[in-house]
Amino acid sequence: MYRISKQFAFSASHQLFGVPEGHPCSRLHGHNYIVEIELSGATLNQAGFVRDYLELGALKSYIDDELDHRHLNEVLGDDLVTAERLAKHLFDWAFSRWPEVTAMRVSETPKTWAEYRP
Repeated sequence: MYRISKQFAFSASHQLFGVPEGHPCSRLHGHNYIVEIELSGATLNQAGFVRDYLELGALKSYIDDELDHRHLNEVLGDDLVTAERLAKHLFDWAFSRWPEVTAMRVSETPKTWAEYRP
């Protein structure tokens, strides 16, 4: 199996309403997010790629246009915009375009990652 991945970055705010009172994430706050997409394939295309990295520019455009410097609760219409849910949202967006997508990872801090892998 061949695997490739690419990272993207953006900054955005969110607020969690489903956490206990006093939880720091219940306050409006922001993160410098890192998003990593993974694509896999048992074979390579004629150019020798799982998928050409240039094609993943569409994901960068989506992130830049729809998520960067936005309030994610408003963008996603959800009071529980966690890294886990953001990973699933981005996975679904990417998988609808590229069937080779096997995972999406989202980091809110340098030490934390959430992954969606069906």
